[in-house]
Amino acid sequence: MPATVAQKIHVHPLANGLTLVAEEMDWLESAAFAILLPAGCVHEKPEQAGLASLTCEMLQRGAGERDSRQFISDLENLGADCSASVSVTHTTFGGSMPCESLPRVLELYADVVRRPHLPADQLEDARLSCLQEVRAVEDDLGQRVMQELRKRYYGDPWGRSSQGRTETLTAVKQKDVQTYFNDRIRPNRGILSIAGKIDWPQVRDQVEELFGDWRPGLDQLLVETKPERGYHHIQHESSQTLVGLAVDGLSYANDDYFQLRGAIGALSDGMSSRLFTEVREKRGYVYSVHAMCNSLKDRGSVIAFAGTTPEHGQDTFDVTWGELKRMYAGIEQAELDRLKGRIKRSLIIQQESSPSRAGNIALDWYYLQHVRTKEELQALIDNLTVKSINGWLEKHPPQNLTVVSLGPQPIKVEGI
Repeated sequence: MPATVAQKIHVHPLANGLTLVAEEMDWLESAAFAILLPAGCVHEKPEQAGLASLTCEMLQRGAGERDSRQFISDLENLGADCSASVSVTHTTFGGSMPCESLPRVLELYADVVRRPHLPADQLEDARLSCLQEVRAVEDDLGQRVMQELRKRYYGDPWGRSSQGRTETLTAVKQKDVQTYFNDRIRPNRGILSIAGKIDWPQVRDQVEELFGDWRPGLDQLLVETKPERGYHHIQHESSQTLVGLAVDGLSYANDDYFQLRGAIGALSDGMSSRLFTEVREKRGYVYSVHAMCNSLKDRGSVIAFAGTTPEHGQDTFDVTWGELKRMYAGIEQAELDRLKGRIKRSLIIQQESSPSRAGNIALDWYYLQHVRTKEELQALIDNLTVKSINGWLEKHPPQNLTVVSLGPQPIKVEGI
């Protein structure tokens, strides 16, 4: 984006609770959108795990005047590359396209979320697709470890997996899909984000026309269970040992989030990071090691993962946990300088991508009820100092360590 061009960010709340957030990016020839509806797997009944994903799959099998085949054909003819997903919190639809196709694509997705066919004769095909996702996760040992780690750290329902389980997906009926659609695919607390080469008044008016009379639903009170945490081993005869760790972190909505993010950058961002250097380069223990901030609306965690061989499983855990603890003793100026450079490069790249901006402004609105400009983000990064980060780390030592391992033998974890 040219330095002289100010960002044009718009917010338009609809009366039914849906919020439209948009950014004009006039130098592009593309546009992108994301629809985030509060219909994630936290809203499933435990005996219907996977229902949100199955409903999401069914929503894309014809809507409005189009059957499933015509829906896909029309998207292809419009040059739209679209997808859908389910997370803990949201069912999300989104995509990118040439800017002139945006109005037609929005019409299609208004039908998807408001007038889907949910064809009963395609339920089994949709179920099979979801079951394949479950099996793919079961075969991916790293995903199994991370799913179990989130489940044990966050508890239910925030630690759920959106894929569900084979036995619960198999039991879901057509009426369950219809009920979930009726109850959860609603506009209140939803977000529609649009970024790219757009005419803002035209987009705003079209969104009002397409979604303005969409009737809101009822909010659901979630019941939380206490997390198990501690240490858990998944016995698996394998040539690998995988280890996941989690400790308390911060939500992206927290004012101090970037203090923690700066520290995690020193720990795990790039080949100069501590984890890569200490665990992989110096010792050659692992084929994969990383750490990240994991964020929910009102809570968060720091999660680390390492994959190694059974003979190095214990040493890999000891060094990874040791480096995570050492991070809380403080970072150095050179580490912070490298991190700032990486983040600024990332911000520049995002400004050249309408899909990235559509996703980012939607998440900004979800977490902050505000869209951060490039200048605001740069100021947050520029204002990070070794003193501010290390001061925060000193006051917030790692708490509630949760560990999950997978392999032929467990590891020893002291103190939990």
